[in-house]
Amino acid sequence: MRDHPADTSPMVHARVAGVGYLIIIATGIFAEFFVRSSLIVPGDAAATAHAIMASESLFRAGIASELLMLTCDVVVALALYVIFERVSRSLALLAAFFRLAHAAIVGINLLNMYVPLLLLSDSGYLTVFDAAQLQALALLFLGAQSYGYVIGLVFFGVHCLVLGYLVFESRYVPRTLGVMLMCAAVGYLIDSFGRSLLPNYADYETVFLLVVFAPAFVAELSFSSWLLVKGVDVRRGVASA
Repeated sequence: MRDHPADTSPMVHARVAGVGYLIIIATGIFAEFFVRSSLIVPGDAAATAHAIMASESLFRAGIASELLMLTCDVVVALALYVIFERVSRSLALLAAFFRLAHAAIVGINLLNMYVPLLLLSDSGYLTVFDAAQLQALALLFLGAQSYGYVIGLVFFGVHCLVLGYLVFESRYVPRTLGVMLMCAAVGYLIDSFGRSLLPNYADYETVFLLVVFAPAFVAELSFSSWLLVKGVDVRRGVASA
């Protein structure tokens, strides 16, 4: 372990990570459950197209919220690295890399949200495709967006697994939070690989969502709230070590 007398206090980084994490949770829930779930009608391209164009501002707000989420992801990755490099620099760096990889994949994947807007709002495409074809293409890109998110969650799941281990070993915060993060990581990975491997994933989607969303929401909300309210006790971790 190394001392960092000239560095910013770990408590400051904990507060930054806590605020950033809470913003990530809020913007992610807004984009997924208040925007996409309300505007995208599975299997109905026409209804989805009409819903998006009728609530274009809401659809664009969902994209903007994800951009904010990804920006905070980068900040949180740095803050968590600074906090936990005292435990293991290599593992803290690994956790940061996986979180940044997730942010990069999800960021590129946002192109699949912009394309439907282009297809549905630019009349020039009607000279090549008819309205029904454009609506079908828009729904196709929205479907691709959901699978791109699955790819990103594999990297985020590994990040949570490594982060959970660091939290558990550090004793900077209650070790229970580390266990919860590792359980959330397992849920993310099970869901991501289940969606990739099971042709009939849709039959079990509700079960997978319960397995993933509930533990992950509780774990990440608890961890971020602790960082914001209580911060980290580095001296306790050093004493325990």
